[in-house]
Amino acid sequence: MSVTHKTLRYYYWIALEFTKKNLRLIMLSFFLSIVAIIGFISFSPYVVGFMTTEKKVIGVVGTFDVSELPESIQQQVSSGLIYVNNKGEIVPLLANTWEQSKDGKQYRFYLKRNLFWNDGQPFTTKDIVFKFKDIKVTKIDDYVIQFNLDRPLPIFPTYLVQPIIRYPLIGVAGLYKVDRLKQQYGNVTEIDLSPNKADLPFLIYKMYDSESKMINAYKLGEISEMEIQRKGVADMFLNWKNTAVTKTVDYTRVLTLFFNMDNEFLKQRDVRRAIAESISKGVLLEQGEEAVTSIPPTSWAHNPNVREIQNDLEAAQKVLKKSDEATGSATLQLKTYYEYLDTAEKVKDDIQRSGLKVSLSSISFSEPTSFDMLLAFWKVPLDPDQYYFWHSTQKEGNIAHYDNKKIDLLLEQGRNTMSLEDRKKIYYDFQKTLHDDMPAFFIYYPYVYKISRK
Repeated sequence: MSVTHKTLRYYYWIALEFTKKNLRLIMLSFFLSIVAIIGFISFSPYVVGFMTTEKKVIGVVGTFDVSELPESIQQQVSSGLIYVNNKGEIVPLLANTWEQSKDGKQYRFYLKRNLFWNDGQPFTTKDIVFKFKDIKVTKIDDYVIQFNLDRPLPIFPTYLVQPIIRYPLIGVAGLYKVDRLKQQYGNVTEIDLSPNKADLPFLIYKMYDSESKMINAYKLGEISEMEIQRKGVADMFLNWKNTAVTKTVDYTRVLTLFFNMDNEFLKQRDVRRAIAESISKGVLLEQGEEAVTSIPPTSWAHNPNVREIQNDLEAAQKVLKKSDEATGSATLQLKTYYEYLDTAEKVKDDIQRSGLKVSLSSISFSEPTSFDMLLAFWKVPLDPDQYYFWHSTQKEGNIAHYDNKKIDLLLEQGRNTMSLEDRKKIYYDFQKTLHDDMPAFFIYYPYVYKISRK
């Protein structure tokens, strides 16, 4: 008994001395343990949610800074003042309502109250930035913003669909918010998005400066989803286990052959139409869905009565031979961007079979300054208003140097009314007139292949 009693006393004094010497450390450890337990209890739902919720890692090709991210990513993070639905109707989003002055030169938009940026700050006009040319933006107060135009433009509200984002990438009323943003040398390399609503997957976007790097990243398992445009590449993944290949059509872009209307030979409408008739769409349509007009079939303003140009090489040869003998076309310069050279080569061969001489060359991604014909993808505006691209006064956007009084009038009428019924009639006429006159030949909307893990 005495031995046991002495042993207990011995360990008691040792414990007491240890406690005295390390009291601060013991108290600090106790405090940190309490904080860790509370933190675990508080954040465990988020951790479990992240571990159990679906996560998509998406590859994107391109070099972007924070202010020039793809619109598809911006739309995930934020909303615009208004939204235009597939019927052409304007639906308020961040704006509650708006009003127009009697002279049509002033618009006031009233923001919805009790909205918050993703960082918790109240959403007011203070941090809204619009970059319009020739439009003065005035913030009347925290919830009223005014736009002053030089001249009336009834369709002006349709230009306010762009998602409103505060630097660096803070949105409002979006489906997602940014958890992490990685940058290198000023360029975004990764964006991590967490959902603002239940049942939505976490999204991680990884940027690559070339398609080949993105494809390798998929093969290595770094990403779980990517979009590519080349069918040959997509076919490589058809036999991959746990990989799905889905084909869709990108109606936001159309492969277009632009004619330079300053060229004396190409000024002849019969010549432009004959060139279009000489091009066989058969092989080209393996790459996309046939286009007929400048307004895609998904638009409420699309005219389904306009008929496609049929390939008729014999008829084209007769017209072009006659016109060439009368005016002399010399050699037409066909220009395109490097990545479309294979397609441009097919177009060139078809045109040359009609009897014309064509030289093909590639250009950089800057705006083309001189060409006879230009093969390029044209970004189709969401609204059918195409004033910027075809009106004779538009020196920058009208790269074909097109000048047609009827087209000018129709474009002016189309943007000077908000009546959907009137606009539809106007744009039906616009498409038919543009198609008949043919300052450009619309070829196809490209197929897009989504490669994703099952």
